[in-house]
Amino acid sequence: MPRNASPSKSGPDTARPRWRTWLIRGALLALGLAVGIGVPVFYVLDKQVRSEFEQLAWQEPTRVYARPLSLAPGQRLDVATLELELAASGYRKDAGGDLPGTYQREDGRFRIATRAFTDVDGPVPAQKLEVVLGGGQVARATDRASGKPTTTARLDPVRIATLYGGNLQEERRLVQLKDVPPLLVTGLQAVEDRNFKHHHGIDPWGMMRAMWVNVREGELEQGASTLTQQLVRSLFLTREKRWSRKFKEIAYSLIIEARYDKQRILEAYLNQVYMGQQGNQSIRGVAAAAEFWFGRELASLRTEELALMVAMIKGPSVYDPRRKPEIARERRDLVLSVWHELGLIEAEQARRAREAPLGTSTRPGVASNRYPAFMDLVRRQLARDYPADALRGAGLNVLTTLSPSAQQLSEQAVSGTLGRVQKKDGPALQAGMVVTDTGTGEVLAMVGNRAVGQPGFNRALEAQRPVGSLLKPMVYLLALAQPDRWSLATPVDDAPVNITLPNGKTWNPGNSDGVSHGRVSLLDALSRSYNQATVRVGMDVGPERLAELLKVLAGLRAPANPSLILGSVDLSPFAMAQVYQFLASGGEIQPLRAVRGVVDPRGSAIKRYDFDAEPAKEGDAVAARLVTLALQDAVASGTGRSLLSDGLGRLRVAGKTGTSNDSRDSWFAGYTGDHLAVVWVGNDQNEPTGLYGATGAMRVWSALFTKLPSAPLDVGMGGLEWGWVDATEFATTEEECEGARRYAFVAGFLPPEHVSCVKRSWLDWFRFGGDDDERDARREERRERQRGE
Repeated sequence: MPRNASPSKSGPDTARPRWRTWLIRGALLALGLAVGIGVPVFYVLDKQVRSEFEQLAWQEPTRVYARPLSLAPGQRLDVATLELELAASGYRKDAGGDLPGTYQREDGRFRIATRAFTDVDGPVPAQKLEVVLGGGQVARATDRASGKPTTTARLDPVRIATLYGGNLQEERRLVQLKDVPPLLVTGLQAVEDRNFKHHHGIDPWGMMRAMWVNVREGELEQGASTLTQQLVRSLFLTREKRWSRKFKEIAYSLIIEARYDKQRILEAYLNQVYMGQQGNQSIRGVAAAAEFWFGRELASLRTEELALMVAMIKGPSVYDPRRKPEIARERRDLVLSVWHELGLIEAEQARRAREAPLGTSTRPGVASNRYPAFMDLVRRQLARDYPADALRGAGLNVLTTLSPSAQQLSEQAVSGTLGRVQKKDGPALQAGMVVTDTGTGEVLAMVGNRAVGQPGFNRALEAQRPVGSLLKPMVYLLALAQPDRWSLATPVDDAPVNITLPNGKTWNPGNSDGVSHGRVSLLDALSRSYNQATVRVGMDVGPERLAELLKVLAGLRAPANPSLILGSVDLSPFAMAQVYQFLASGGEIQPLRAVRGVVDPRGSAIKRYDFDAEPAKEGDAVAARLVTLALQDAVASGTGRSLLSDGLGRLRVAGKTGTSNDSRDSWFAGYTGDHLAVVWVGNDQNEPTGLYGATGAMRVWSALFTKLPSAPLDVGMGGLEWGWVDATEFATTEEECEGARRYAFVAGFLPPEHVSCVKRSWLDWFRFGGDDDERDARREERRERQRGE
């Protein structure tokens, strides 16, 4: 090479510009790809976010509630039953009974802080009450705020079931941000996303720290998610751990933060956050969580309870306070420490909260279907006005008639008694029970299965079984509605009877004891359940009239055969409760109902099921009273007399046993001044049980009313008068006469004849001689005196 030759341009100095060129080209290409692909992707994601987030409307389930408990003076209530009601409603004992949902008890004195609720007649505010029980009833109720007595106090009703919407896997109660306790709002941000107010959906420094850990571990081990990112995952993404999902999460978060303000994002988070699991249903949102974990409203939670909720957000299954109380407590106390360090709570407040128990209720406060048999009736009655889809996800409140204490005591009576009456070699027993309010026709309790909480075949509502003697009182009701022909004292022959049927065959029913009892009063024929006497009465009034009565009282269609007189018809316990409601109410036709009203999410009643029964017709009321007196005699000295040895004489019960052929079905219907209960005991295979009405169903009935507070039955004497009747003749006589018996009659219909056992003195003979007219005048004077009595 010549000395003056130029150096080659391929040396090191000329390579650097080419490297820069490729770097610039690569950057431009990456930018182009990012713009070309990223912009359309962001556009699609933005459109999706706007479409879904702006139309974000969660379906709230329709909730079903029991009836509120009246705490007015005079209400039948004892200490054990009130504590049953408080426990069912999720109330907790504490030192003062000052926080909504808590109470304090000293013997029969209760300090109760009720929760606000909405009833059919509008909002009911929370109250602080002092309730004093005595003599089996509410002696006094005082509003502690004013110090004045109150007659309107009510205990908020327990939630008994939920009718879910399209998403059956989520339980939610929507809440607005303004209704969330401020400490929960600020405390959540302090623990989960301290920079929430300032970032734009992602926290870069937190992400860099998490990315370093993930790269080091080779997989997604750690996250630095903001509240916005957590909301995005819950609303739009799956739980899979992939880089593509993480990039989508960031994109969604940036878009949401650009489109919506912090208030709306935070409110959506509080309604969507996952807070636990009950079966296959997830608990979503802080309001539902307050009910699920503490059985209380969100606004009534204490500092330590709010801290526990924030603690569980990190992992509700990991920090489950029911299953892992020590771990949950440690996490809660950590949250309390953070709150104290940041000045959200004072030192003393933090100390008290750390010393407090976790405070969770023993069982989940969310009820999906606590009483399946009763809910069957609720659904049946709602179906008349609402298609099933109209109730699901509508956020309605269905207000029912169920009494939690009556329901629990009924369940205990069924499950506890069947094991005792079960025959060793007999078939497995089943039962159905219906309990109603005698004054209103409201169904207070229903048991459709020996396994009380198990859904399935509802024997109280669906089982059609021969009712036997349970129908006899209706036969006598028809007879006693004719006071010119029949009374409780009217004699009737309990002797063999032969009835020719339309097909030419002869029907000759006998008594269950195989004995004919001769001439008996109508009262004894009913109270001792004599078949032969009942058939004679029934054939006189006519089987067709009995069939018509069943149709009027309960809408039942029964064949008008002579055998109907002895209960040869298959009916359910619910149908028989409807029939007996006429007697228990004193002659009023009261359709049994389980729903009081339906309230919309704003608290306005959109449907009320009030029913004002027409006053009983005078003739019906008087006949019903006479039958009730006979059924009281059945308990005092007839087929139900073992109730007296159970200590139930104080209730003056009116009741009737029933047994079908071969003891396949055991029935009892009985009522007090407040309650009617109809019980059936049998088996699903229709096999003989070896039980009669008194040894099976009546045992269940007795077990219930031994514990259920109820008023004694006072029949009332309106339209009746009493008279002493001769032992051998259908005639009035004097009280002191041998064998004389006192009967109630429809006023003005005492026996027209009078026989006397009183020997007249010589002075009477001297004064009146053989003047029959004068004797008749004295007899009429005595009758008038008896009517006055």
